[in-house]
Amino acid sequence: MTMVDNAVYVDGRRTDNPRNLDETFEVMRERGGMAWIGLYRPEPAEIQSVAAEFGLHELAVEDALHGHQRAKLERYGDTLFTVLRPARYLDDAEKVEFGELHVFVGPAFAVTIRHAESPNLARVRQRLETAPELLTLGPQAVLYAILDEVVDQYQPVVAGLENDVDEIEDDLFGSSPDVTRRIYELSREVIEFQRATHPLRGMLESLLRGSEKYALDLELQRRLRDVHDHVLRIVERVDGFRALLQNALMVNAALVGQQQNEEMRHLSESSLAQNEEVKKISSWAAILFAPTLVGTVYGMNFNYMPELDWVFGYPFALALMLAMGIVLYLTFKWRKWL
Repeated sequence: MTMVDNAVYVDGRRTDNPRNLDETFEVMRERGGMAWIGLYRPEPAEIQSVAAEFGLHELAVEDALHGHQRAKLERYGDTLFTVLRPARYLDDAEKVEFGELHVFVGPAFAVTIRHAESPNLARVRQRLETAPELLTLGPQAVLYAILDEVVDQYQPVVAGLENDVDEIEDDLFGSSPDVTRRIYELSREVIEFQRATHPLRGMLESLLRGSEKYALDLELQRRLRDVHDHVLRIVERVDGFRALLQNALMVNAALVGQQQNEEMRHLSESSLAQNEEVKKISSWAAILFAPTLVGTVYGMNFNYMPELDWVFGYPFALALMLAMGIVLYLTFKWRKWL
């Protein structure tokens, strides 16, 4: 069932609980007062029925039907259309979950269309019903209470993001392999949170600027200013989170670059050490190869070799081996291969 709560209020008090939209419209005509209709993921036919009854603008109805809207406040004649992006922090997943809430406020009605679990509008309704003097101020009081609830629910999100940012700062110098990915994920959440909170500042300022033109009660003006102050503090803190994450990303990039440089240096040192070893091995191999070459030639045992009948042939061969070894050794030593 998409209609989660539905009531008609007269003089700030709940007078009836209609079972459907048609009955709500009928009771409104009979008793006057204000209708507050709460819908949760309604069918298009239900939205169209509400739009036809209260004369909602077709552009606002189209936005409500399609959803996925940015936070905004638009006025169509004597009707306000507000889109809010409530949020809640999921401790288990350490992530921020965003919702979407549409609010239509007219002279004698307030219609809420919720597309996610948050915020808890039942709590808003209960709080207002215990303060009939505030509810007598009409649908604008409902809009104020909803804004106040959404902004209050931002506080745990800010605390959760602050804790995540602190963990990022701790992980930066802890050689955590996932820190870069975590920074990017957290940056996306902070940017999304900025998109939800930044427009609220202008929306509340617009409501306050039009307070005289649209006869906004003085008490509601005070309360909206209080909500505006809370929004400013939240926006400042979230902007600070984004700046910290940008700095963390730069520091992480520098650390990764430094680590890569260290690895390259170690590789270069290892390569140089290997080159030195190869030089030594090659030098000794060449020194040993020279006598082997001479010995191989004399070991062929051909019949016609002049050196075979030479008295000094054997000493000459030995001397030649030794001389070649010494020459090669001195050459490699001079080139610092040995």
